[in-house]
Amino acid sequence: MTHDAKRAVRAGLLARRRAMTGTERRSAAARVQDELVALVRRLRPNRVAAYVPVGSEPGGAQLPTALATALPAGAQLLLPVLRDDLDLDWAVWAEGQPLVAAGRGIREPATPRLGLAAIATADLVVVPALAVDRRGVRLGRGGGSYDRTLARVPAAVPTVVPLHDGELLDALPAEPHDRPVRAVVTPAGGLLSLDTLPGVVPHTSAGRTGAP
Repeated sequence: MTHDAKRAVRAGLLARRRAMTGTERRSAAARVQDELVALVRRLRPNRVAAYVPVGSEPGGAQLPTALATALPAGAQLLLPVLRDDLDLDWAVWAEGQPLVAAGRGIREPATPRLGLAAIATADLVVVPALAVDRRGVRLGRGGGSYDRTLARVPAAVPTVVPLHDGELLDALPAEPHDRPVRAVVTPAGGLLSLDTLPGVVPHTSAGRTGAP
């Protein structure tokens, strides 16, 4: 039942994303990027793990560039490399370096792989989802890549999901292997904490509560 429920929710969310206009996507991406850049500048992490949004995914294709330029000197941005078993390896990427086409329509760095455990060295982790609920339960696309990845992230590390407006839901169907996230960022609501994450705006029913 949970699997069927997830499939139904995914279908609705994907249809909603496909219905967005180009102007709506660009505006939403700019707001999401601004919020994540502000977070990076506050936290000043040595390593950030993120991804390359494709299609209608929140944050837009330029999200890695925005994050890379916000990092302090000497810090690194890690991007995922999809393995044949759908697990995620990681590689360092810098602004201006090429991104190559890979499976499932994603783009990934051509730099040397660091291994599955590299995600555990990140000080901030930005992960994709179709939706997140107020408990931090995230709904991905069903491949399980990020459930495995999040299991390797230390509990104290901030995990943040970019979303479109309307994708932070009251409740999502969950299974034992689902890994919660700690915060989301939406165009209208900004950066919203789903727990006690320092430096992130706590969530309220009114949405954005102001800068921390």
